[in-house]
Amino acid sequence: MKSLLAALLACIPAVAQPLLLDSANPHYFSFHGHPTVLITSGEHYGAVLNLDFNYRLYLDTLHADELNLTRVFSGSYREVPGDFSIASNTLAPSPGRFLAPWRQRDGKFDLEQWDPAYFERLKDFVAQADARGVIVELVLFCPLYNDSMWKVSPMNAANNVNGIGGVPKTDVLALKDPRLTMVQDAMVRRIVTELNGFDNVYYEICNEPYFGGVTLEWQHHIAETIAQTESGLSKKHLIEQNWANGSKAITNPDPLVSMFNFHYSRPPNSVAMNSGLRLPIGNNETGFDGPADATYRIQGWDFLMAGGALYNNLDYSFIVGHEDGTYTPPESTPGGGSPALRRELGYLHKFFDEIPFPQMTAIAATDLEAPEGASIRGLQEPGKVYAVYVQHARIVPNAKPRYQTETPAASRQFGIHLPAGNWTVTWRDTKTGKDAKTETIKAAADGLTALTSPPYSEDIALLIRPK
Repeated sequence: MKSLLAALLACIPAVAQPLLLDSANPHYFSFHGHPTVLITSGEHYGAVLNLDFNYRLYLDTLHADELNLTRVFSGSYREVPGDFSIASNTLAPSPGRFLAPWRQRDGKFDLEQWDPAYFERLKDFVAQADARGVIVELVLFCPLYNDSMWKVSPMNAANNVNGIGGVPKTDVLALKDPRLTMVQDAMVRRIVTELNGFDNVYYEICNEPYFGGVTLEWQHHIAETIAQTESGLSKKHLIEQNWANGSKAITNPDPLVSMFNFHYSRPPNSVAMNSGLRLPIGNNETGFDGPADATYRIQGWDFLMAGGALYNNLDYSFIVGHEDGTYTPPESTPGGGSPALRRELGYLHKFFDEIPFPQMTAIAATDLEAPEGASIRGLQEPGKVYAVYVQHARIVPNAKPRYQTETPAASRQFGIHLPAGNWTVTWRDTKTGKDAKTETIKAAADGLTALTSPPYSEDIALLIRPK
């Protein structure tokens, strides 16, 4: 009887679940039963709110490069051409092409009426991403950095028919206007309800809340609104909080938050500083380091190899008319992006697919020796597999860009502490994704084992396994 019952239960398909924390190692994610890191080089967040943006072609491009994440703003915030010197900014739609959650009439928004076209586009975007294996980070809010954003915001009383939002822009996300908070709560509840059936979505409370008067109390309130809304729904999605630019210790973490992210976290000190939380840590926005592909490839490898779980390069080669990411942004744009870079980040994704990263821990600095002028870090499952990454980027004070990556091609010496025995060492070219050299070495019982790399410039990775 028991065997018959087991057989019958085995025939029942497992219910798919949204993106989760990995049960074996909650520093990482699990998606549909598979440990997962999230890696992308995505557009500037306007894919839904910009009616001219062909998001199907954009998602096709991410899928073709084996990237599995995109970050998108909800439409509660927008920018205008010229903001942040971004050329052809997807967050700055052309006149009449901005789509918000609220209906528009007589040139203004009605904050008490939803726009069905918005929710149709939002759901189709998430569905199309799901069909391509892409996870969607939906950013609910963003501070109003400058007057240019506030002048076009639906939450500005001058721009809605309801007279809601007669406050300074620094009070918008701070629980200081009860009517405005009610509008925000209603938007969150509607979006969360509409998207509840999808597995490939999670919610970021607010982009860069450490600017523009956003309070921790308001952020907790929004997290509560998400959690309370989903308490009566079938699926529960992860809630993410953006903590700081650079690296900073997370203090008094909100228990409703399941993942934290940083912007411009290079070097990736934010990971080690917050490893005790046993939650995923992400580097969720890059830029201001020039246009070179190597810059953002190195930042991605460095962050993931430090134990990070998410890397999102801000890719300015995606614009309206170039949703395949073939636009070359001018030097005035604060970052880069290219088809070549996305392929290289796809190789990073494949590298992590090859290793049992949930079972791996950081290799101690004393067990590694880098070439002169380089940074080295690694992950290990002791005695079974060692993954090591070396890069030569450096911060140059008073230079532009400050983060510089050019190094001449050369063969270099490395050191790693391994258990005694024979090992196979595979050197991986991060630019091509191909193995540059495979060799067998013998490790002694004591001290560091010397390794000699094939010629490389800028960075290289290697895998070491028992012979």
